[in-house]
Amino acid sequence: MSSAGSVVNPALGGDEWRPSVSPWIIALTVMLATFMEVLDTSVANVSLPHIAGSLSASVDESTWVLTSYLVSNAIVLPLSGWFSSLMGRKRFYMICVALFTISSMLCGLAPSLGMLVFFRVLQGAGGGALQPVSQAILVESFPRSKTGMAMAVYGMGVVVAPILGPTLGGWITDNYTWRWIFLINIPVGVLSLSLTWMLITDSPYSMRKPGIGRRIDYIGLGLLSVGLGLLQVVLDKGEQEDWFGSTWITLLAVISVASLVAVVIWELTRKQPLVDLKMLANRNFALATVTMFCLGLVLYASTILLPLFLQTLMGYTALLSGLVLSPGGLVILLAMPLVGRLIGRIQGRWMLVFGISVTALSLIEMSHFNLQISFWTAVWARVVQGLGLAFLFVPLNTLAFSYVPREKTNNATGLINLARNLGGSFGIAGVTTLLARHTQVHRTYLVAHATPFDEAYRQMFNGLVQKFTSAGASVPDAMQRAWAMLSGLVNREAIMLSYVDVFRILAVAFVAMIPLVLLMKKPPAHHGPPAPGH
Repeated sequence: MSSAGSVVNPALGGDEWRPSVSPWIIALTVMLATFMEVLDTSVANVSLPHIAGSLSASVDESTWVLTSYLVSNAIVLPLSGWFSSLMGRKRFYMICVALFTISSMLCGLAPSLGMLVFFRVLQGAGGGALQPVSQAILVESFPRSKTGMAMAVYGMGVVVAPILGPTLGGWITDNYTWRWIFLINIPVGVLSLSLTWMLITDSPYSMRKPGIGRRIDYIGLGLLSVGLGLLQVVLDKGEQEDWFGSTWITLLAVISVASLVAVVIWELTRKQPLVDLKMLANRNFALATVTMFCLGLVLYASTILLPLFLQTLMGYTALLSGLVLSPGGLVILLAMPLVGRLIGRIQGRWMLVFGISVTALSLIEMSHFNLQISFWTAVWARVVQGLGLAFLFVPLNTLAFSYVPREKTNNATGLINLARNLGGSFGIAGVTTLLARHTQVHRTYLVAHATPFDEAYRQMFNGLVQKFTSAGASVPDAMQRAWAMLSGLVNREAIMLSYVDVFRILAVAFVAMIPLVLLMKKPPAHHGPPAPGH
């Protein structure tokens, strides 16, 4: 025994580390907190009107409940590797779970919007590191030959949680109160802390080497915090403020870009960088990080796009639109273990190409939606998308970590999770903007034909006037009502056509990922994890 909770294989020269606890038990332990954290990124979305009304705030002001969480989350993500090596991964992970749980309780008890936003900042800071640290624990707990299964377990939480979030949040808010979307984290957090204390052990790769100090890089930390924080605010508020038509959005964007460029230059010149950007010299990891950004963009964009379409145009309730998404999440849950088994038999690159193709096919199917589609048509499109997504996450992470040394796992998981979250932020901001702009374009085109000189419009208008006068309305009132109905119809058609455009754009963007995937190298054959540094 090398340490409590770990096993060293002497046959391999003492280089192979294994936890004494089954890696499957470790997987379930770390996924508790990770699922809880990912769920919290989306569970509050449908509760914003209730939060605003309860705390005497406007709906616009209540969106800071989401923004504040995402900002602090984005800042902490790339720092998770540095903090893990500074204080030990297990200790850092437990601190994060404790902070997330306590701040969740405070969010549920918040007496004002200002206090709720402050507690959400703390919650985001605690939750930001949970994803990369839990992923690092899984990568090291499973042998290299079973990394695919480890990523399958991790992927279930990361992919399914955002899908269940809006449905769960809507159900809790409708039946109880919005405060319970935060308070339900308390028992989960306590259970996660208890199991982590008993079962998780730091690996030799994750611990700081004796004699090597870690000074706080205040300049790098400041530049990174300002750059990522302001970038998140720009993405979140840009569409509301007309992007670069707003002076303050332009100013924030310039400061953000300048800070991020400066932090890249600064970190590349440090001997002990806060964020090890030199890891991007690894071809597989760099390509996988870019692909993960694109995957996050499409995943989060489509996850928010479909419920919006169903609720705003089809008249679905929040719960019913969530039920459209749920079968897709079930497909992911069922398919990911299968993908984890196939990853050792089929090249990850071809599995990625298959997943990209299926997901693009589902988006093309969504681009053929109209205002008369049935519930099951929407469900089927989401099921196909779920099947495609199941074949993306596991092979992508396996390829990303195939050439990453074990001692670099902390930094690698922080960077790749940051790429996914930033992709999600860009995706949500992008589709919101595209919807607004394309709606304007289509409305302008349709309105140009909605005139008395257009035969089809004139016939429809006269028919509606006759219908309303037959029902007892006066001629002026009937004309006003007919005009209002046709105007609403034009608006709905313009919005519908904009959704079609955006679904089609997402499909094309997804197919564009295939060349990146084909450039990745095939993972080396491993009979077990390599020794540190190999």
